[in-house]
Formats: sequence, structure tokens, C-alpha cells
Amino acid sequence: MTERSTTQLSPVLRVLANEGERLKASLLHPVRSVPMAFLAVIVLGAGILMLPISRTGEAEDIITTAFFTAVSAVCVTGLITVDTATFWTPFGHVVILALIQVGGFGIMSLATLLALFVRKTIGLRGQLVAQSETHTLNFGDVKTVLFRVLKIMAYFEALTAIVLTVRFWIAYDDNPGAAVWHGVFHAVSAFNNAGFALYSDNLIGFAEDPWIIVPICAAIVAGGLGFPVIIQLGRDRLRFKNWTIHLRLTVYGSLLLLAVGIALFAAFEWNRPETLGSMGFGGKVLGSLAGGVFPRTAGFNSIDYGAATPETLMVTNVLMFIGGGSAGTAGGIKITTFLVLAFAIWNEIRGREQVTIAHRSISSSTQRQALTVALLGVGAVILGTMLLLMTTDYSLEKVLFESISAFGTVGLSTGITYNLPPTAEWVLMALMFTGRIGTITVASAIALASRPRHFMLPEERPIIG
Repeated sequence: MTERSTTQLSPVLRVLANEGERLKASLLHPVRSVPMAFLAVIVLGAGILMLPISRTGEAEDIITTAFFTAVSAVCVTGLITVDTATFWTPFGHVVILALIQVGGFGIMSLATLLALFVRKTIGLRGQLVAQSETHTLNFGDVKTVLFRVLKIMAYFEALTAIVLTVRFWIAYDDNPGAAVWHGVFHAVSAFNNAGFALYSDNLIGFAEDPWIIVPICAAIVAGGLGFPVIIQLGRDRLRFKNWTIHLRLTVYGSLLLLAVGIALFAAFEWNRPETLGSMGFGGKVLGSLAGGVFPRTAGFNSIDYGAATPETLMVTNVLMFIGGGSAGTAGGIKITTFLVLAFAIWNEIRGREQVTIAHRSISSSTQRQALTVALLGVGAVILGTMLLLMTTDYSLEKVLFESISAFGTVGLSTGITYNLPPTAEWVLMALMFTGRIGTITVASAIALASRPRHFMLPEERPIIG
């Protein structure tokens, strides 16, 4: 090649190099890194679950079954198309448990933590990615928050596992090894709000056992509060004056939704023989407690939701869609999103221009962010429900319940998941992935894309209502 031709090509090479750098930067943008990482782990998990060592039998479509299980585990949902206890081998159970733990902790958070162990430091991009996943406010806090999250998960999972292990060993004749394994698996599944169980009837067989139901409910609530709330509670405890608005909204909102959920579940199911009616008083109380806690994105069930009343399913739909706290293991649109919108509506009804909560004003950008997350959630559920109606013969009531359960990463089902065609299973996979990743991505994208505007356009008021 002549010197002249090389000179002519050099601008082209520079353009291609610049485009390559831009493409790389675009793909590694914090908002895109999180869903790409989750997708990579899902593909890896599904590949391992397809191996003969992971399963005891054959499915009609093992690819779809493996991917569905991997998506459900990584997105800490709990929806299943095969019996977890019998279809997967002990090795498959270990794979599922690992996927739940990785998905609950946060894949990019885990990668950042590993980088800290190996390199003793993280770059700006790593901090941005971890910040978008953990909702950390300051770059300097990322390292501290990640280690605190790891300690919190280990503490709650170990405590729950100890209680469950002792109970399985003493009351259910499990040998020590089996008791430890059952205790650890269900503790991790509970704290990560995953809802996977190693029993074919999930937790129905333990519906009247407080030593199983109560620890699992406690772990679910703890994981569903969100790591920022647990960290702040550990620091400020009952010094209510130091509580931030986020802490107040999450704690008080969780208590309110739990009370409402438990009370309404008891009111609708207390005397029905198909659910709570055949139990004693203590069993009914435990069943009502589980009925209020499990829909908070956990997915365990101690009753057959296929036999529940339409009223119970409707209340459960609302609880599943709202979900738990931000930056934790729960799904849904999150409690803070729901309450910010509720306060915005209340202040608008009262004719107040400024939205205030506990003598603090909520910025318009936060309100817009909450509205965006909520409406996109509504849109995802509506679209998923329509697609399921088009691909199955089930009623709107059952299909809507399944869609909200998938989007809220809950895992409760009226029993139709086992009989869905492959197309419908892929729709639920998309909903689970959107529910787990979508709210993180949307919230981070809005925060990172916000730019101050140095001018104001003329205002105009369209007719509302």
C-alpha cells in the first residue's frame, strides 16, 4: 500500500476507532450494564440447568424450562413450570440457590465487590454501576455500602437458617445434613424474597407451624425493607427525629400494608374450608400473617391461591404490584413510589402547590420519576396480560394475577403456570425481567439523564378530567 493511500485511510480508521469507543461506552453505561449483567447470568444459569446432572427427568421443552427457572431465580420471583423438589437434582437445587443469592445481592454489586477484593479499588465506571444498582447517593459510600449489604445478608440468612435447621431436625425427622440444607435454602430464598421451596406443596405442609412460618415471614420483611432502610435503622434505631423521609415512608408504609393485607386476608378467608376454615385458631392467625406477608414479593404460599376468593386475589394483586422497599430484594413499583404519588394526589386535592411529607418538600423531579415508574409498571402489566389472554384460554382474573405476580417478582400463582404454553412462559419471563431490572434501569436513567434547563418555555394548560 502506498503512503498516499495510507494517508487517505487514516481518517477512516480514526472515525471507526471513535465509533468503536462510543459503542463500547454506550454498552458499558451504568444504565445498560445492570440488565446486560442479569441477562448474562440468566443465560449461564439456564445453560447449567440444561445439563443432565441438574435434572432428574426430561421436559417437553427443556430449553424453555431451564430459562424460565433461571429467570425466576435470578429475578428472585419464584414462579415455576416444573416441581422444584422433584424435577431438579440436588446439584440443580444448588444452582438455583446460587442464582437466587446472586440475583438478590445484585449482580453488578457482586462484581464490584469482587473487584474490590482482587484489585483493592474500583474505577469511576464501577462506582457508577454499583451506585445505580444500590441507589447509593454518594460515590464515596459505594464501598462501605457494599460491605454493609454483604454483612446484612449474611446475618439475616444465617439467623433464619439456624432457626429453620433446628426445627427441621427436631420436628420433621430430617437428618442433620438435610436439616441444614433445607434451613439454608429456605432462609436464602426467604430473605431474597424468591419464594422457591424444596417441597412440592411449597409451604402448605407447614401452614400451622409458627417455627417455620414466622422466621420465614421475618426474613421476607427484612429483605423487603431494602438495604438503605436496614442500614439507617441500625444507625438511628428509635431516634425518630433523625429518620429520613425514605426511612419513614418505607417503614410506616410497610407496616400499613402488612396490617391491611393481614386483616383483609383474614376477613375473606377465615371461615372458608378451602383455605383457612379447616385450621385451628393458631393456624388461621399464621395463615393470615402469611397471606399479608407473602404477597410482598416473596412468593411462598401456605394456602392454595387457586381456591382463594376473588376479593383475596384482588387485594393480593394490589400488594404484589406495590411491592417492598427500594434497593432491596423486593420487587413491584416500591412503597416509596406508591406513597409519593399518594401524597402528591392528596396535596393536589387540598389545593397545595408543594408536595410535603413530614415537613419536607418533595421535588417535582422525584414526583415525575415516581409517576414514570408507576405508569410504566401499569403498561407492562397490561401488555403482559393481553399477550397471555391471546396465547391461553384462562380467565382475565387468573391471567392478571399471573402477570402482576411476574412483574412484581412475587411468584404466587393460582396454579396455571404449570400448564402454560411456551409462548406464554416467555411472556412471563419478559415480565419477570422487566419487573426486576426495569424499575432500577428507569430510575437510574432518569437520574443520570437529568439536565438543568436554563430557559422556560411558554406555559399552556390543557383540559384535565
